[in-house]
Amino acid sequence: MKKLFLITVLAMPLAGCGTIDRIKNIGKAPDLSPMENPAKVYGKRPVVMPMPAPQAQENQANSLWRNGARTFFNDQRANNIGDILTVSIDISDSASVNNTTERTRSSAEDSDLTNFFGLENYLGQITPGSVTSLGSTSSNRGAGSVARSEAINLTVAAVVTQVLPNGNLVIAGRQEVRINHEVRDLLVSGMVRPQDISSSNVIAHTQIAEARISYGGRGVISDAQNPRFGQELYDIIFPF
Repeated sequence: MKKLFLITVLAMPLAGCGTIDRIKNIGKAPDLSPMENPAKVYGKRPVVMPMPAPQAQENQANSLWRNGARTFFNDQRANNIGDILTVSIDISDSASVNNTTERTRSSAEDSDLTNFFGLENYLGQITPGSVTSLGSTSSNRGAGSVARSEAINLTVAAVVTQVLPNGNLVIAGRQEVRINHEVRDLLVSGMVRPQDISSSNVIAHTQIAEARISYGGRGVISDAQNPRFGQELYDIIFPF
């Protein structure tokens, strides 16, 4: 009880601060986040990945061709830090699994022992009836099913935040849309190959390595859907 009381007391100031902020914002639409460095969307730590050994670049005098260039003309696709590219998110996943198992087993053993080292009479007095008949019956049945369906179709612009030594690009982007008193957040980050970016400067989410995609919201509707802090605390500490 002391631990429960201590947890409740410690949680009250945090809950109070959130409650006061919500009371101040009654009747107001949620504020949009200020524009910030996209590299800080998922923290300041740079991405570190295994890289191939660096190759020396040979100087080619009086040549229009540059080593590593994809075309003679200027490439309009994102390839440097700060460049912008479009991320197309088209997720349509579904899964259905049904499993049913059933097992039945029956066994019986019967043995007629007329003599058992002279102890058959004593056994009959201890356990009247047959002591040499054994039988068992068991059955087991289980059934389970899983059904899942997801569909997301979104487009968001991302910024190149880092160029890795092997030429791959680290991207991060965030989009906020406010409709009435509800804000929808879309965040995306990951690592892409410049070769996978289309000529229209678009990359599909299936071509993003270590992709992190988050789609959610905040506002009056989200507040109504979320449980109260007391209910969350009760679910955490209640053992039954």
